[in-house]
Amino acid sequence: MRRILVVGASAAGLAAAETLRREGYDGTLTLVGEEAHLPYDRPPLSKQILSGEWSPERLPLRARADLDALDLDLRLGHVATGLDLAGRAVLLADGARLPYDGLIVATGVRPRRLPGEGDAHVLRTLDDALALRDRLGSGRRLVVVGAGFLGAEAAAVARGLGAEVTLLEPAPVPLAHAVGEQVGRVLSGAHLDHGVDLRTGVGVAEVSDTGVRLTDGELVAADEVLVAIGSLPNTEWLEGSGLKVADGLVCDEYSAAAPGVYGAGDVARWHNPLFGTSMRIEHRTNAAEQGMAAARNLLRPDARKPFAPVPYFWSDQYDMKVQAFGHLRGHDEVAVVEGELAARRFVVAYRTGDRLVGALAIGMPPKAIRGWRQAVATGMSWHEAVDAPPPSGAHARRT
Repeated sequence: MRRILVVGASAAGLAAAETLRREGYDGTLTLVGEEAHLPYDRPPLSKQILSGEWSPERLPLRARADLDALDLDLRLGHVATGLDLAGRAVLLADGARLPYDGLIVATGVRPRRLPGEGDAHVLRTLDDALALRDRLGSGRRLVVVGAGFLGAEAAAVARGLGAEVTLLEPAPVPLAHAVGEQVGRVLSGAHLDHGVDLRTGVGVAEVSDTGVRLTDGELVAADEVLVAIGSLPNTEWLEGSGLKVADGLVCDEYSAAAPGVYGAGDVARWHNPLFGTSMRIEHRTNAAEQGMAAARNLLRPDARKPFAPVPYFWSDQYDMKVQAFGHLRGHDEVAVVEGELAARRFVVAYRTGDRLVGALAIGMPPKAIRGWRQAVATGMSWHEAVDAPPPSGAHARRT
């Protein structure tokens, strides 16, 4: 294998490239990225960059000298438009045809849009974050459509900058589908306490130049609108290639989509054998871990290992630190295992079937949840988890 191509130059793609070199690959290594920026970290966009706490210079994942040391054929500012699977080549928008012996797809996601968005903001790239940051400040009216983690983080930052914030969410309880109603209500309470006009159970018809029109006809006036209603995997360029696409690039337990083709990061839907289900994870930690795993499996096909992580994510909202391990969606039960919901200092555990599948902490030190990660990784039964919780956990109180 003398030519490896990585399409996508964010956390997953860069981790794959670095791992290939670290594992001894010395052939041609091409890294293609749609943005002109050097690979940079995305989680700070809705936090430190939007608040102005950080300058953009702090975002790059690696210094230019470190990238140069990888001896990459670095193609930034280039968009992949097609894949010739039989001919083993990727087509770029500028007409270039890049041959490969091995391919890692790490093209990430893009924001979902609304009808008639006009000048509405989204928040996925550095340029997006800077554009919104320049329009926020004391007295400015911001409407955020979508109270998921991204929308909630942006709302919290905007309030900290003195903006008047309205947060619109179609569900009765924000994030209930992901973390449960009890935790969703805790997070909602923090927004209300900080003066956010949180409106749940409302639908958005369109975004106009003067604000957001709800499905009942009401116009919510705004100086700026942020649309944060989720993401779509960037798989259009794979259409007609023969690869299976279904809410992401479909991969097996090794992150393989086809012989010599692997997926990594937000774009990849793979079978996680630890939980026995297909999942697509849009979290920073997973992107790096899957990029490394895909690179190793591509390089050593005879010694492949299943990619079976315990997913991890975090969120910062006001003075709250949210940390979670596991696969929380679709859970059957939630139990408080340490602390109190009302105090916004607690750990909760999640059950699916008869198994512990995850844990989430708010306002707690990292050690409070570390033991739960290991418990999820070892497949601890729910009975064991609630009757003999990991170190630092108290006896569970079911909710």
